[in-house]
Amino acid sequence: MRLQKYMAMCGVASRRKSEQLISDGHVKVNETVVTDMGFNIDETKDKIYVDNKKIALPTREIYIMLYKPRGYVSSCVDDRGRKTVLDLIKLDKRIFPVGRLDYDSEGLLLLTNNGEFANRLTHPKYKIKKTYKVTTTGITTDQQIEEMEAGIEIDGKKTLPAEIELIKEENAKLTFNITIREGRNRQIRKMVEAVGGEVHRLVRVSLGPIKIKGLKPGEYRDLTSKEIVDLKKACGLFKL
Repeated sequence: MRLQKYMAMCGVASRRKSEQLISDGHVKVNETVVTDMGFNIDETKDKIYVDNKKIALPTREIYIMLYKPRGYVSSCVDDRGRKTVLDLIKLDKRIFPVGRLDYDSEGLLLLTNNGEFANRLTHPKYKIKKTYKVTTTGITTDQQIEEMEAGIEIDGKKTLPAEIELIKEENAKLTFNITIREGRNRQIRKMVEAVGGEVHRLVRVSLGPIKIKGLKPGEYRDLTSKEIVDLKKACGLFKL
């Protein structure tokens, strides 16, 4: 098994960040520092250390669904001292968020200790659907909606086609369900802003086959066995 894949499965970091740790000399296999990206390990025999701390595969896989409220950072720590989503979870096991929701966004966020699961769900290759309930102003024409559906150039790269459904109109505010298959930084907000609109509220309501129904902001629960299997099927991890 590739070293960086094993590190991701242990929950150290994503595969890409694990590669950076390897490149920077933070990783030892047995007693030897390894910087080769193509290095293979035998997970049954080799001992792997990151910054001299031994890592290992989790003994019990944890899968949690959280309704992230606004005002929390989707990371394990924050260098600006803001509250993180881990402050909401009463658990003595190491877990980490699957992807991110902006500080001012809310809704469905998964947390796990399964690094490969997290990597698959966030990797662009698998194009996992994410649906957001978005309240906007400044969206007044069909052309604006069609432009977002077709793809908008953001930071020099065009977004994948989106699915947009109007679900509510109140005064000057329109609320849409917007479904995308990628997770670029602040993507929904940038798409809306690119056509002259403004986002006032953004709630992620579904990720792949699972929905946020039944939870209030700040609440969380374990995923059901069916939800875990459905997500693993969606990202090609499920083994018959």
